[in-house]
Amino acid sequence: MNRKLLLALAPGLALGLLAGCRGNFPQPEAEVPLSVLESLSISRLASPPPVPSNRYADASDAAALGQRFFFDPGFSRNGAVSCATCHEPDRSFTDALPLAEGVGRTTRRTMPLMGAAWAPWQFWDGRKDSLWSQALGPLESPVEHGGTRTAYARHVAKSYKPEYEAVFGPLPSEETMRRLPESAGPVEDPADLARWEAMSEADRDAVTAIFVNVGKAIEAYERRLVPGAARFDRYVDALGRGDKAEAERLMTADERAGLALFVGKASCIDCHSGPLFTNQEFHNTGVPLHPEVPSDLGRLEGIRLALADPFNAEGRWSDVAGKPSAQLRFARKDDHRDERAFKPPSLRNVAERPPYMHAGQIPDLAGVIEHYDRAPEAPSGHSELRPLNLSSKEKAQLLAFLHTLSGPAASDSRWLQAPTR
Repeated sequence: MNRKLLLALAPGLALGLLAGCRGNFPQPEAEVPLSVLESLSISRLASPPPVPSNRYADASDAAALGQRFFFDPGFSRNGAVSCATCHEPDRSFTDALPLAEGVGRTTRRTMPLMGAAWAPWQFWDGRKDSLWSQALGPLESPVEHGGTRTAYARHVAKSYKPEYEAVFGPLPSEETMRRLPESAGPVEDPADLARWEAMSEADRDAVTAIFVNVGKAIEAYERRLVPGAARFDRYVDALGRGDKAEAERLMTADERAGLALFVGKASCIDCHSGPLFTNQEFHNTGVPLHPEVPSDLGRLEGIRLALADPFNAEGRWSDVAGKPSAQLRFARKDDHRDERAFKPPSLRNVAERPPYMHAGQIPDLAGVIEHYDRAPEAPSGHSELRPLNLSSKEKAQLLAFLHTLSGPAASDSRWLQAPTR
């Protein structure tokens, strides 16, 4: 529990919880303090934090190029998989599958991208510390895009040369590009890896620079994906204006009771706080194993991978290479509490994107509520949950409230679809 966050949200409620007194929280029939509601309103969402490791993060020309990269299936081994294959615009940039599928099947559920620019850690386990480094992982994954760095460099030179050079400067010479293997990279495939290791260090660096810039352009695009106001936010706005009649028109009595449960008895706000309804931290909530994924250490392994990542904020490909990263230096490491701990995704539009949990283990929101109510023992590690003892009516009210978090994107509509040339 983040003491500072609780005290900032609602001092009276925070002191009750920190003292172990759940009874000090508002009951379903009570009104939630306006300060708590306003802390959850999308109107309180500040600009996304800067990205020192990516000097192009807020450049509009880089974002336009990144949008084209995002929707281009040419960035895959089989020419059929793009970022948008799993991150579908019509599904809040996620998909409807328990386990994401590219050229093969992955071991995790696709995370939504709306609002991802505010996340200090990417993926369910936080194994990447930026959106640009996150974008690079799937490109080389044998079950996602399945491609290689030289293939991507050749594709950029063939299909994007003028646009790429306008943003990032000159590509390597034509002579250099001609001598690159068709497919080579530091990947699992032995033949691709052998060809990569046979290349000169200068050629490997030239190719990796292009690869990194693809990721940085994609991040510039993804930073434009912002959730908009939902019915819940209009309800909070009405209360802030003192228009109780309009507020009651916007949310039913059951939905308001569900909101009170969300911040009170059900303790959802412990993990799903702030305008994006996530505290961006990592939690073990006793989620059952997926039958096809027998072992997943979650954040315990994720932080190790982030620290070792050559594309992290301290790595040579960062635009502040060599400078200490407080995010990396002060991250919790090798802590048993992180075993099978995963990041709580934003609840914005949560009702529109089943199934749920990090491997799609629970098919619907009613099942998610039931899981948190029962608080089953974790398959491994230590679950943070305790039984909630909700009544059937309270579960229905909580479910009703979650549906009020659905709303349109705030992004300019041109960012929400494949670009036209």
